Amino acid sequence: MGVTEPAQTSFTPTAPPVAKRVPSERLTHGHLVVDEYAWMRDRDDDPDVIAYLEAENAWTQAQMAHTAERQEALFEEIRSRIQETDLSVPVRKGDWWYYSRTVEGMQYAIHCRKPAFADADRRDVEPGEDVAEQIMLDQNVLAGDSEFFALGAFDLSPRADLLAYATDTTGGELYTMAFRNLTTGEDLADRIPETYYGTAWGNDNRTFFYVKPDEAMRPYQLWRHTLGTPLHDDVLVYEEPDERFYLGIGATKDERWLVLHLGSKMTDECRILSADEPTGTFHVVEARQQGVEYGIEHHGDRFLIVTNADEAENFKLVEAPDTAPERSNWTEVIAHRPDVHLSGIDVFADYLVLFERADGLRRIRVRSLVDGDDWIIDQPEEVSTSSGGSNPEFDSTVLRYGYTSMVTPSSVFDYNLVTRERVLRKQQPVLGGYDPSLYATGRVWATADDGTMIPVSLVYRKDSGAAGDRPAGDRPAGDRPAGDRPAGPRPALLYGYGSYEASMDPGFSSIRLSLLDRGFVYAIAHIRGGGEMGRQWYLRGKFLDKRNTFTDFIACARHLTREGWTTPGQLVIRGGSAGGLLMGAVANMAPEQFGVVIAEVPFVDALNTILDPSLPLTVMEWEEWG
Repeated sequence: MGVTEPAQTSFTPTAPPVAKRVPSERLTHGHLVVDEYAWMRDRDDDPDVIAYLEAENAWTQAQMAHTAERQEALFEEIRSRIQETDLSVPVRKGDWWYYSRTVEGMQYAIHCRKPAFADADRRDVEPGEDVAEQIMLDQNVLAGDSEFFALGAFDLSPRADLLAYATDTTGGELYTMAFRNLTTGEDLADRIPETYYGTAWGNDNRTFFYVKPDEAMRPYQLWRHTLGTPLHDDVLVYEEPDERFYLGIGATKDERWLVLHLGSKMTDECRILSADEPTGTFHVVEARQQGVEYGIEHHGDRFLIVTNADEAENFKLVEAPDTAPERSNWTEVIAHRPDVHLSGIDVFADYLVLFERADGLRRIRVRSLVDGDDWIIDQPEEVSTSSGGSNPEFDSTVLRYGYTSMVTPSSVFDYNLVTRERVLRKQQPVLGGYDPSLYATGRVWATADDGTMIPVSLVYRKDSGAAGDRPAGDRPAGDRPAGDRPAGPRPALLYGYGSYEASMDPGFSSIRLSLLDRGFVYAIAHIRGGGEMGRQWYLRGKFLDKRNTFTDFIACARHLTREGWTTPGQLVIRGGSAGGLLMGAVANMAPEQFGVVIAEVPFVDALNTILDPSLPLTVMEWEEWG
C-alpha cells in the first residue's frame, strides 16, 4: 500500500510526492508525542518507504532535467582541473622513503617505497627514478570489480617487513584485516574479519592489536593477535562497557609505548603498555573524571600531556615521569592561556612543536628543548590554515607541515627547525592555468544578536571589483578583505557547520573555482558551536546555548547583504549533517534572508534520533546534544 507508484524511467511526475501520515504515539518523560512519519523508520524492508524515496528521486530528476547539459559541462570543467597522475611527497622513516601515487584512469592510490641511501651523508636525500620502486599495496588491484572499496588500516611492522592493511567492499565500515610480507609480496594466511579503525604492533614484530565495534558501530573492544596463530586464540585485552566512550589504540612517536585511549565527547582515559612487552597489562595513566580531557605523547623519560584539567579550558601542557604518570605527578610545562587554544603537539629529539589556535586561525609554535627559545612560524597570508604533516622521524630537525588558504592550493613545506628556513616541497596542481593573483581572500566580522563578533572568511575574484570595505574604525582589526571588492552585490554562497567543536578552517578548493569564475563570493561563517575561537566558542553553541549557532549564522548572512556583498535573493546557504540541522533551523527562523538552501544529509530529526539509543552512536551523542 505505497503512497505512490515506484519511479519508472519513463515516468515524469507532475507534482512533488506527499508522504502519507500515520499517527504513532510515544510517551517519553511523561510527554505524549504523536509522530505521523514514524513509519519511515522501517526503511530497510518497507516497500512504502522505498516507493516514497523513489518518488522523491523521480521528482528531483524531473525538476533538474533542463540542467542536464550544464551539469555535464560543469563536471567536465571540474575534472579538467584535476591532475590524475600524481605523486605525494616522499616521507622517510628508518631505511625507507614512503610515498603514494595515482595514475590517470585508475580510481585508487598505489602505495610505494624506495630504500634510503646507505651513506649517512645522503640518507636525507630522496632516491631518484633510477632507484627501484617497491609497490607495497595497489588499491586498484584490491578493489577489483567491487562497486565500493575503502582502505582502512595501513600499518607497517617495527621491522618494516610486514604490512597490516584492512579493506571494506560494502561501505559498512567493517574491515577485513590482512597481513602482507613485503619481502615476498605475498599475504600471510592470517585474516581478521569485522575490524574497525585503530591498530598497533608490539616491538616483537608479530604481536598485533586491533579494534572491534559493537552493534551500534561503537569501537569498544581491543584484541591481541599473534601472527601465525588461529583466530580463535586471539585475546580480548579490554572491553569498554560505558556506551559513551570510544576505544582506540596507537603507539607513541618513539614507538616505546602502546596507548589505549578511551574517550567520550568530554572525558578521556589513557592506558599504557611497553611496546617491548606486548603481552603485558595496560596501566591507567589517570582514571577518567567527568569533564577532564587529556592526551599523551612520550619524550625521553617522560610523558607530555595536553589537558584541560584544573580549569584549563583552552588546554595546557604538563609532563610526568613515565614510571609514575598519574595526575598527582603532573608538572606544568605551558600554562593555560585564555586567548590561545592548545590543540596538540608533536615531539622531536630537540624540539617541541605546538599546534595552536588564536584569533580564529590555526598556527604552529616551536620550542627548543636545548635553549628554551620559542617562536611562531610566520605564514605568508593573514587568513590561512597551517597544520601538522607527516613527521615519523623522532631524531629529525625538519618539520613537515601543511599550508593552504582560500586562494593558495594545499601545500607541503619542510621547515628547518635549526635554520628556520622553509622549502616548498609540493603544491596541489591545478590544471588549466590557475592564476591565484586573480582572486582575493580576507575576513569580515558580523555582529551577533548578543554583540559577539563572528568571523567570516571570504574568497572572490578581483577582476570586477573597485570599492573598498567599510572604514576600519567600524570593524575589529584585520576585518578588511584583501584586494578589491566586487563592484555591487554578487551571487554568494555562505557555508556553515557550528557543532562538535569542529572548525571550518579556510582552505583551497579547485571545485570552488567554478563558482568564483562565474562571479560568486564564497564565504564560511565561523559560528559558535565550532572551535574556531577556543573552547568557549564551542560551549556557547551547544545545549541550552545552541540557539547561538543559528542566530550567529543569520547575523553573518545579514552582514553580507547589509555591506553590499550580495542580496537575500542571490544568497545560497549550505551545510551538511549537523550543518544540515543548521540549514533547517535558519530556513525557518529567517527565510527572507536566503534565496537557496542546500541541506546535505541533514540531521533534522534530532529529537527522535537522540531519544533512540538503538541507533548507531546515539548514546555518545548525548554529551553533544543533550
